Amino acid sequence: MSESQSATPSTAVTVSDVSVTFASKRGRVSALENVDLDVRRGEFISIAGPSGCGKSTLLKAIAGLTTPSRGSIQLKGESVSAPRQDIGYVFQRAALLEWRNVRGNILLQAEMRGMDMRHAQKRADYLIEMTGLSGFEKALPHELSGGMQQRVSLCRALLHEPDVLLMDEPFGALDALTREKMNVELNRIWRETGTTVLLVTHSVAEAVYLATRVVVMSPRPGRIVEEHSVDLPTERDYANVLETGEFHRVSSRVRELLGSTAHAD
Repeated sequence: MSESQSATPSTAVTVSDVSVTFASKRGRVSALENVDLDVRRGEFISIAGPSGCGKSTLLKAIAGLTTPSRGSIQLKGESVSAPRQDIGYVFQRAALLEWRNVRGNILLQAEMRGMDMRHAQKRADYLIEMTGLSGFEKALPHELSGGMQQRVSLCRALLHEPDVLLMDEPFGALDALTREKMNVELNRIWRETGTTVLLVTHSVAEAVYLATRVVVMSPRPGRIVEEHSVDLPTERDYANVLETGEFHRVSSRVRELLGSTAHAD
């Protein structure tokens, strides 16, 4: 499939027949196999699957951090063959520098990318206000809660206004209540920025609440077994959404798929 055939102006990411195989002490390990995925601009894609199924490997391949053994990945119609500058990445751990305050940790992105600092500072001010960090600009990481640390990490990932934001289980280490609040916050940030988001998560409720589409993967080697569009309003009240028939329809099917694949490895 040519680039002109696979990419359209509304397409953010195209994953075509991607397989990833790693060398290990036990021999070759197949992490992903024959993965196809088209992501439209502005979509919020949740990727759910059992541990070790290659979800994180897929994100790394999209970011250009892992090279597929077979197949191709395109971002806005351009082949991904090296780390991309127009992608933001949020990991499970905030990974903040302990000696830098909130503002300094966010601006680290600008320093590493050689951004215009005047623009970066204005952008940081906007993100700090948008994520509710105003008043904590000078706080060090150890003075922040886990949820606030992840907000700093999110600001840092969004500083350069990436076309695509990749999130690898970013709220997995948070307590349940904080995680719910961060889900609501992320929904608002996605609506305000219009950024295309791909989120890896083990939480079915989180996957369905946040997504416009949920992608379910099989055990290793990871394959996409089903995709489900989520027909919910863009702006979502957490408690009300969890009571809707659409939420129960999609989450029940995702749980069924994960249960049916749990013993397949």
